[in-house]
Amino acid sequence: MPKRAGTAKLKSSEEIESMREAGRLVYQILDRMRELSRPGITTAEMNVVAERMISDVGAEALFRGVETKQAKFPFPSALCTSVNQQVVHGIPDNRPLCAGDIVSIDCGVRLNGFCGDSATTIAIGEVLPEIGRLLKVTEEALGIAIDRIKPKRWWSEIATAIQSHVENAGFSVVRDFVGHGIGRDMHEEPKIPNYSDQQERRMDFVLCEGMVLAVEPMVNMGSPKVIYEDQTGWPVVTQDGGYAAHFEHTIAVTSRGADVLTDGR
Repeated sequence: MPKRAGTAKLKSSEEIESMREAGRLVYQILDRMRELSRPGITTAEMNVVAERMISDVGAEALFRGVETKQAKFPFPSALCTSVNQQVVHGIPDNRPLCAGDIVSIDCGVRLNGFCGDSATTIAIGEVLPEIGRLLKVTEEALGIAIDRIKPKRWWSEIATAIQSHVENAGFSVVRDFVGHGIGRDMHEEPKIPNYSDQQERRMDFVLCEGMVLAVEPMVNMGSPKVIYEDQTGWPVVTQDGGYAAHFEHTIAVTSRGADVLTDGR
């Protein structure tokens, strides 16, 4: 049966403000990454800057040290930097970015006990028009969720709107990875799919005031299918080699609707 709040940990207004502080740091880091993004820079260089910004304020990099069943080693960096056909979980490296590339940068921190998580996809120099449209549509998909979040609404209504927007544009929504609740821990219930089907409907839930969600549409130019890039079990890539985009915000559900905690306010 569908859930109403499931096992979501509802947050007080004070806790939400603490999460906004963490979210503000994430925003500042991603803003700096946008400033640094140019042909010739490496994602390893970008990660060094992010690591310094996190340590300078006594925060914790959420991704570093994460382990999964598939991974051969804990995630080694503060940032996930996923280039071109990499969808998520790309590891920063020393390959210079080139004009025409895109890089999805995902950053999570814990500050004073509370988490913030956000992602953006950045074009490096001039990109092909269809790739630019991919970024635009994916960011719009996140905007659709923000516009529609309010108490007493079923999540599946929002997921359906996200999926429809993406597919009407000729792209596809990744099924294998979804968003999540967030608070003192990076991953809390509920799971937040960006699509709707009968299997997901059985896990549907009603939004309620005090929920905080990390909503993160991941959109592929071609097939929604993804695979692991190599034997490390970390970078996830599109199965068909098409480019992918990823945008994410940490969002509180309030009586007035969505309150974005990672927009820099």
